[in-house]
Amino acid sequence: MQADVLRTSPRKSTWWLAGLGLAAVAGALTFRGVHSRADNADRLQARAERLSIPTVAVIAPSAAPLTSGGLTLPGRVEAYARAPIFARVAGYLKQWHADMGATVKAGQLLAEIDTPELDQQIRQAQAELASARTNASVSAATAKRWQALLAQNFVSAQAVEEKNGDLAIKQSLVNVSQANLDRLFETKKFARVLAPFAGVVTARSTDIGALITAGGSPGTELFVVSDLSRARLYVNVPQTLVGSVHQGDRASFSQPDNPSRAYRARVHSMARAIGNGSGTMLVQLVAEQPDLALMAGGFVNVTFESTNTQTGLKLPPSALIFEPSGVKVGTLDGSDHVVLKPVVIARDEGSSVVIASGLNADDRVIESPPDGIANGDLVRVKPKPAPAAK
Repeated sequence: MQADVLRTSPRKSTWWLAGLGLAAVAGALTFRGVHSRADNADRLQARAERLSIPTVAVIAPSAAPLTSGGLTLPGRVEAYARAPIFARVAGYLKQWHADMGATVKAGQLLAEIDTPELDQQIRQAQAELASARTNASVSAATAKRWQALLAQNFVSAQAVEEKNGDLAIKQSLVNVSQANLDRLFETKKFARVLAPFAGVVTARSTDIGALITAGGSPGTELFVVSDLSRARLYVNVPQTLVGSVHQGDRASFSQPDNPSRAYRARVHSMARAIGNGSGTMLVQLVAEQPDLALMAGGFVNVTFESTNTQTGLKLPPSALIFEPSGVKVGTLDGSDHVVLKPVVIARDEGSSVVIASGLNADDRVIESPPDGIANGDLVRVKPKPAPAAK
């Protein structure tokens, strides 16, 4: 029996060792599988984190003048002086002597007004003046006689003073009548409508026999005389470009119907205020035109020959971010985090835009910012391609 035990012990020991080896192998395989899965999970997590960080291309803004080749803006032409001619007396138009488009001199007769009512008032005033003078003459003779009677003590001094006072009153009435007659004579002069200055009759809105009423309400003018030897140009300059226009600057302009002919002008005055509705400043220019080629009320294209040396920064339009709060540009700080900067656009050139303010020349600008980018977002800068070999 002892021999049987001795014969079976090595077999059991062998099986036990084999099982122990299989367990070790299984444990090693299990450990390797778990470790591999954990390693794969870490790699996937790292890859997901890398993919969640957007990669952007960075560009540097380039310097550009705020005004390129002169500032060109639309303008409106007006006469240097424009005078609507209203009637100062009532009546009927007797005759007009200058039609629309006629060139007139200062003081030239434009029209004559027939004034029957005014003529009657003048005759009445002449009669009143004659009556006042007669009464004054009688009072003067009376006062003189009473003064002589006072020297002989036939009348009292108070009675003489009363006669002298009556003379003074009658003489005042003479002066009043004379002033009224002079006023009517001066008014009668307005029956001849004269040109206030040399120019062109740009409107005639009356005709022979028309009822004329005295006054200056809009729409009742008889003529409009305009001085077209010089022209005023009015241009609305955007607020972002106001600094490029100065009083005394020269400018050139042309008309749409004759773009080949250039005219010269000079900045005469500026409003120094920004319009609430337009966001622009009104600028007035003056141009000489001895040939009267410019028409009042017409539109022209004005190019300012500005000496402004201010520069802006040029960027491609793809770098702009349009938000409800305004236009912004995405830049990067030293740790590649996004910083959104609001900017002001000075000029749009199509393939590029010129930024007037809000951006620095050393800023790293995101060329095409991805959708939803926000302040503080971390990004990865795309490496610049190596220069191609020649």
